[in-house]
Amino acid sequence: MIKSEQSQKTLRAAVRYLLKPIARILIRGGISWKEFADLGKYAFVEAASEDYGIAGRQTNASRVALLTGISRREVARIRESHSSDQDSEESEVRETQIPRLLAGWHQDPDFLDQDGKPRELLKTDQAGEFGDLLKRYAGDIPPVAFTKELLRLKLIKEQGGKYLVLSRVFTPDLSDPSLLRQAGLALHDHASTVAHNLNNQREGGPRFERLVSNLNVTEETAEQFHELLKKEGQQFLEKLDAWLSQHDQPRPSGRKNRPVRVGAGIYFIKDSRNPGEQT
Repeated sequence: MIKSEQSQKTLRAAVRYLLKPIARILIRGGISWKEFADLGKYAFVEAASEDYGIAGRQTNASRVALLTGISRREVARIRESHSSDQDSEESEVRETQIPRLLAGWHQDPDFLDQDGKPRELLKTDQAGEFGDLLKRYAGDIPPVAFTKELLRLKLIKEQGGKYLVLSRVFTPDLSDPSLLRQAGLALHDHASTVAHNLNNQREGGPRFERLVSNLNVTEETAEQFHELLKKEGQQFLEKLDAWLSQHDQPRPSGRKNRPVRVGAGIYFIKDSRNPGEQT
């Protein structure tokens, strides 16, 4: 744990800087600071429970209370209410499975035509048709619900007893709640990588995490860089996506071979201030 006064001062400053864009999202969404504080309690209890147990077991309530400063009674209440959050977890799975299915439709040879383009697929469970695509790439989500969601998002369309894919990339509408869920997932993933790399008791080496930036460019240059990133970044991500699709496998049984989620993200940075400046 970080104990020195200077280290804690630096950590508090970094967290304050980190929380500012999150505060902007919450204010726009009508979430008050008190609601945010309550959400923070959940996060503290979950992190302490998962990371500080003994021999792989969940941390007991007394130790969680000691680590977080939250009373044991409140810790127990938070743990009891955790099971009510299944809807958000199911939604998160849905948002990660949609890009997976679209990638499979565009890259799996069983669903491509002679020109290497995604075919129109029959509404059947036959090999190489739409039902088969869902079995391979939709995970445990019910096929009917998944299909309705793809139609609602206008990622596919029905035509003469077949389904035609309309998009390679899943980009939710700004009014769609799934956009907020994706934002939370993206922030979680990047923060998890940073947290892993800052943990000197981690298992294995650091995870890859790099960035490039320049503090002295014009607005015009910033826009040119953004266009370059959109082009080159999309091509690079599609290359990584193709590699992952080639290594996709059915969910194996047994703890040793349990599946893990891996991936990478690229994002554009633009800020009018130097990150080192005090606010």
